[in-house]
Amino acid sequence: MERQKSRARRRNGRRRPSARRRRKTIAFYMFIAPWLIGFVVLGITPLVLGFLTSLTNYDGLNLPTVKFLGLRNYARAFADPDVTYSFGRTLVWAALNLPVWLGLSFALALILNQSIKGRGVFRTLFYLPSIVPAVSAVWIWKTFLDQNYGLLNYLLSLFRPGTAIPWLSTYALQGLTFIAVWTGLGAGMVVFLAGLQGIPSELIEAARVDGANAWHVFRHVTVPLMTPIIFYQLVMALIGSFQQFVIPLLLTTSAGSGSTGLPVVPPRSVYLYMNHVYRQIFGLQKFGYGTALLWLLFVVVMALTLAVFKTERYWVYSEAAIEREVR
Repeated sequence: MERQKSRARRRNGRRRPSARRRRKTIAFYMFIAPWLIGFVVLGITPLVLGFLTSLTNYDGLNLPTVKFLGLRNYARAFADPDVTYSFGRTLVWAALNLPVWLGLSFALALILNQSIKGRGVFRTLFYLPSIVPAVSAVWIWKTFLDQNYGLLNYLLSLFRPGTAIPWLSTYALQGLTFIAVWTGLGAGMVVFLAGLQGIPSELIEAARVDGANAWHVFRHVTVPLMTPIIFYQLVMALIGSFQQFVIPLLLTTSAGSGSTGLPVVPPRSVYLYMNHVYRQIFGLQKFGYGTALLWLLFVVVMALTLAVFKTERYWVYSEAAIEREVR
């Protein structure tokens, strides 16, 4: 009897930890269930449905007429001259916008990180454009960049009378850069400021004790320690550049496209990739083809992002990477 009781106690002792573990597992999944359901419903499901849509001729309305096309939408995209043109303009726009935005926001953060009077006020003023709605910002800049009555051409005409540069048509890409940099400068400044304030003051003081001047401190202390922030800003800005849509659309001066019934089309010089996707989906009702264009954009952006990540080891300062190399 004693042996049986001891065996029963051992069996119960084995069951208790497993039951406790099971309760912890159930509690864990109950806590993450809201996020998990949201991720599956709002994340995974739209991706799967979007990919399936890209393999069909779905027009957004008539489900009975849907036909499976396989990869024909993707093959058609490579033969579409508008896809090539809009993607090329997007690359040019990214190459023009990225260095200007990165450089100016970093320089602005360096200036506003100095011990000057009223720097909190200046930080607020420079950040304000980042919270201005895109529609308001574009309409303000359209007035500023107008060919005939714009303030910019008026200021230029003081030095060269008769100046009437078409900033919203021929040079719309430069106008788009002005607007994008102006609206995004404050947000970039805040991130760079956070990075600058995280630099240990002991390193700067040690460099000055060793005889380093302001340029040497900037070159050998500030920039290396800021490279992770620069890398982060570069990746996020690269992804955002390929998603630019609203500003080019609002820069248009036409109210429509005439008898075709298509939505408003931006000036040809700023006809970016996302504007072409929007035109295909909501103008021509080609949901399947437009979704295929979006998946191609995803692949391209992913490839460019991975390429940037491959360069990280050559110019981004990382203590973990240094430790790995030492080992």
